[in-house]
Amino acid sequence: MGTIVNVGAIVLGGLGGMVLGKYLKDSTQQLLMKINGVCVIFLSIQGAMEYMLKDSYTIMLIISLAIGAVVGEWIDIEGALERFGSWLKQKTGNAKNKLFMEGFITSTLTVCIGAMAIVGALQDGLFHDPSTLYAKSLLDLIIVFVLSASLGIGCLFSAIPVGILQGTIMLFSSLLAFLLTDGALDQLSVVGNVLIFCVGLNLIFPKTIKVANLLPALLVVLLF
Repeated sequence: MGTIVNVGAIVLGGLGGMVLGKYLKDSTQQLLMKINGVCVIFLSIQGAMEYMLKDSYTIMLIISLAIGAVVGEWIDIEGALERFGSWLKQKTGNAKNKLFMEGFITSTLTVCIGAMAIVGALQDGLFHDPSTLYAKSLLDLIIVFVLSASLGIGCLFSAIPVGILQGTIMLFSSLLAFLLTDGALDQLSVVGNVLIFCVGLNLIFPKTIKVANLLPALLVVLLF
């Protein structure tokens, strides 16, 4: 139920934000988007430093991001995500919506990256404990609500990648149980928060970093 509730929370947050966005001026929406970026940056710094202050993960972080960037650029994950977003844009009748892609990609990366998605899905699959995903659902509802107020309906469709990602991890949780160790989770959290920091930068300075192409860093870090 954890992933189902999470998907529902994102849809609900997206719908609520769209209603709010109708009453905001364009300038207010732009300011709100940049404020979102600032908040995401500070939250990601707090999350990363929580682990880096108690242990040194500098070398791990540099190597993971470097290898992840090379692999991600080679595979072109960002391009694949954009193609999927373009397909959704056409199929949902939003072809003329200029903010659809930005909303979809930004929201998807914000709610998919991070230890809570992985840990919560593992706990749900292994121990039938959805509590972490319930907590994530509340956070995602608020995040998507605020994002969709400025970026529109595209944010709502981030529910699809979240459902696929967390559902897949849950189904194969018995094979991924090794991730539930303090060392793996700490390092995963550091890299995840750095990627979320990059998402925040993109909210303030659009298309600064291809964050999706850095996603392989989350797999590389597990080798440590």
